Amino acid sequence: MQIPKINVPAQINKVKSISQDDLIKAINTCYEKTMQDLPGVKSSYDLADEYLSKYHDPKIAAERLINAQVKKCTTSGFVTGLGGLITMAVAIPADLTACIFVQLQMISAIAVLGGYDPKDDEVRTVAYICLTGESVSEALNKMGVKIGQKVGTKLIDKIPGKLLVAINRKLGGMIFTKFGTKGVINLCDLIPVVGGVIGGGFNYATTRKIGKIATKEFLK
Repeated sequence: MQIPKINVPAQINKVKSISQDDLIKAINTCYEKTMQDLPGVKSSYDLADEYLSKYHDPKIAAERLINAQVKKCTTSGFVTGLGGLITMAVAIPADLTACIFVQLQMISAIAVLGGYDPKDDEVRTVAYICLTGESVSEALNKMGVKIGQKVGTKLIDKIPGKLLVAINRKLGGMIFTKFGTKGVINLCDLIPVVGGVIGGGFNYATTRKIGKIATKEFLK
């Protein structure tokens, strides 16, 4: 399917590329903020509780949550305000930051629905893998990380320390490779892949796919 051309606003052209360090810093900051109450934005814990109280079944709650997160990203006013709240000393536009936050908030809340704590290192690692759009098994296979069948069946519950270090060491590069391959990310190329809200465009399918992967990993 041909990706429609997106008109990139003038302010985005001022920031033509970002480094791997900038991207990882943005992702780390966004993930931390998903567990905090921001003005007008609930933490992933409260968000999960809200949906579970309303729908009772974790899987149904996750499905409704995914729908809501996608809708949030199509509202330019919401995205602009959210991006302004997540201030970081990195060269990443506010709307792109907001997109990353919304996706991570969705993943984090789904983890809570599955009975996991996003603050745990294992859960954070799996959340970042979900952000790449890959399942844990697919990602580990691409990273060349070998796991035993016994460990693989309950990877989130207990990832051995050495394995966690190995995964995290390779995960940063995998996340970056998902967005760019030349040491820097060209934002004009990045937007259709990440699903950023630039010029009113949003990759609906990417965010929904990430939500489904998170549901599969955390709500087995």
